[in-house]
Amino acid sequence: MKRHPDLTSVFRAALATLPREASHPIAIAYSGGLDSSVLLHLARAAAGGAPVFAFHIHHGLSPNADAWEAHCAAECTRLGITFASRKVTLADRKAGTEASARQARYAALGELSGEHGVKLLLTAHHLDDQAETILLQLARGAGPAGMSGMDAFNTAPGLLGSADVVLARPLLQASRAQLEAYASEHAIAHIEDESNSDTRYARNALRHTVMPALAAAFPGYQERFARSAAHARSAQRLLAELAEQDLQASLEEGSIAVDHLRALGEDRRNNLLRHWFTVRGIRIPSAAWLAEMTAQLLDARDDAQLLVTHPDCEVRRHRGRVHLVPKGRQLAGAEEDAWDQRPSQHFRWNGEASITFPDYGGTLHFDMAEEGVPADWLRQQLLTISFRRGGERLRPAPNRPTRDLKHHYQALGVPAWQRPRLPVVAIPGRLLFAAGIGMDCHYVGTGANFRIALRWVPE
Repeated sequence: MKRHPDLTSVFRAALATLPREASHPIAIAYSGGLDSSVLLHLARAAAGGAPVFAFHIHHGLSPNADAWEAHCAAECTRLGITFASRKVTLADRKAGTEASARQARYAALGELSGEHGVKLLLTAHHLDDQAETILLQLARGAGPAGMSGMDAFNTAPGLLGSADVVLARPLLQASRAQLEAYASEHAIAHIEDESNSDTRYARNALRHTVMPALAAAFPGYQERFARSAAHARSAQRLLAELAEQDLQASLEEGSIAVDHLRALGEDRRNNLLRHWFTVRGIRIPSAAWLAEMTAQLLDARDDAQLLVTHPDCEVRRHRGRVHLVPKGRQLAGAEEDAWDQRPSQHFRWNGEASITFPDYGGTLHFDMAEEGVPADWLRQQLLTISFRRGGERLRPAPNRPTRDLKHHYQALGVPAWQRPRLPVVAIPGRLLFAAGIGMDCHYVGTGANFRIALRWVPE
């Protein structure tokens, strides 16, 4: 029979590989269950003088939640470990209770880490958890990234809300049986979450039905699954390197050339697009959505105002290039079919460096410039900011003709979807400034007097 290293050795070896200073604090995600209780005892014994914190998240999903919190607090007092807890409310359960609870839990753990100056957060995920994760991803039809399972450590700013905290899983090489034996040997008190037996939850269904059958037919399958996950991580690293090379070859000012995508094979093109979404912090789309989006990008007419919507962004095409456009909040009157309903706002400039206009989605800056309008003159004007209604005209320089804004936007290559969200600033009877174009030259000049140039910065 294969002999496994003892749990303390597994933990110490994993801890030695983590990016940490020996004296820096360590935090444990401590639910009070068997796994995290074992991890807490291991960390206390192996911390080597570094401060140890225990962070407990109170979800309020169980009638026993208060008792669990009290148990964790008492156990930390007995062990001399600093305890901190946070209550969370699951406001959005569209993704399911499991996913909502996980999201709220990690966000709260990130907050507690920041409040206590913790840069290393340990969770009690073990070998059986890794096998469950791989099985879940397999059931969902995941690719190499999903089949890679959990890393020994990583940063997870999307979960924790901070890129400064390392999330580590030092027990990934240990089995649940090893943790149970350690808890029994050391008489570690822990709580039992009644929801762990509810097979309506996907992980519990695997744990209580599928995995026992796998263990009976394929003893030790968890370790082989972990090796498969390591192979998947290696393959995913190669795919990421190739995607980054393709991205750098085609990326220009945040967009990708359609011709470059068209020249790639389907697999390589999809690999590039998924990587681009990841780099931009956008959720990776499903295979079906990606196929439909790609077909529209490659097949639409050159003059088509292409729009493919994603929960996190809009995919646009402009002058042969693909843009991932963040979804901004809806601005009053900023719809393309409601130009005549857009609001106007009167204001005066009193010498501020900038004025924020939330209703227009940005900030108007007043920059000192060699070429601009006289500051004293500008202070005396009643200014109006609005979205363009159509027909506005502007002359950007004395040697250039006066044209309507649409012609200027076209000449400057401003995409059509950006134009409705670009405000204009006027004085009674004349346009003074148009975001995306610049100042009207009528009142602009140069000279020794203090001059101001307007500049718009969107959210």
